[in-house]
Amino acid sequence: MLDVVNNENKLVDNFGRTVNYVRISVTDRCDFRCVYCMEEEMEFLPRKQLLTLEELAWIGRAFTELGASKIRVTGGEPLVRNNVIKLFEDLGNLPGISELVTTTNGSQLVKYAKPLKAAGVKRINISLDSLQADKFKQMSRVGDLAKVLAGIDAALDAGFEKIKINTVILKNRNHDEITDLVMFAGERGIDISFIEEMPLGVTDSHDRKEAYYSSDQIKADLENTLTLLPTTEKTGGPSKYFKISETGTLVGFISPHSHNFCDQCNRVRVTCEGRLLLCLGQEHSVDLKPTVRSHPGDIDKLKQVIRDSMDIKPKGHDFNLDVKPVIFRHMNVTGG
Repeated sequence: MLDVVNNENKLVDNFGRTVNYVRISVTDRCDFRCVYCMEEEMEFLPRKQLLTLEELAWIGRAFTELGASKIRVTGGEPLVRNNVIKLFEDLGNLPGISELVTTTNGSQLVKYAKPLKAAGVKRINISLDSLQADKFKQMSRVGDLAKVLAGIDAALDAGFEKIKINTVILKNRNHDEITDLVMFAGERGIDISFIEEMPLGVTDSHDRKEAYYSSDQIKADLENTLTLLPTTEKTGGPSKYFKISETGTLVGFISPHSHNFCDQCNRVRVTCEGRLLLCLGQEHSVDLKPTVRSHPGDIDKLKQVIRDSMDIKPKGHDFNLDVKPVIFRHMNVTGG
């Protein structure tokens, strides 16, 4: 483990990467059933297995004391968890945190956009995979496009520092809407990122290899009608951004298959039941729940367990569309 011995307020793994960004999942439940995220008939965790909101806030505090400056609250759909705004408030008040952000499907934003802003959320990512109501319902299985569009309007009205659309493109599902989605975002002055489907969990709704639509293909489609200019802008995540000359907004590409970004990984994930995942596409993990519950109030004990976890953070994932997934947890369990 590099540097950690000499600097107890930093998390550095065996490959010299500093971890300063943690994603904390509050639930594996969601009011959608998106085809790339989970099965239509899902068996969710019993609620008694979930960490309490106070325990999740405690873990957030431990990470900020270890140098994490960015926390993203995820799910499932984070806004379906009861009293979740209290967690946002507790995290937003942590010393050392410079960015409190969240990712949502947008279905609850009419109700929660302003409370999220008041709690200290600076940036919000909203998933939107289609602008056509029937296609949107096919991809989300149960989602209501009108409700999500109203949620986007509510987020704009709340005045977040940054709003971004996240879109997963699947061939023959929504790849014909790429330019429309970019223009939808651009007309509202917000950015958009296209994400290659993550091969997490087994799905019977489509063949991932056949549905794969690479970032390079998306970029080529956009360049048929729009001008994409290189930019050095970063948000702390894996997106590679281009500025769209016609709108002045950004389009990003998250490319775990075509342009692996593991060498720059600065993040870890905490699942809603307290499992610290050291890699999105590997099973290297540490269970934080026993420490949190056996040593309540002992922040130093928890911090030491987190420090020690850096020893097993792997170099990267091994996503391969030619073989069945070796990671059986779905994305909703992984945590955003």
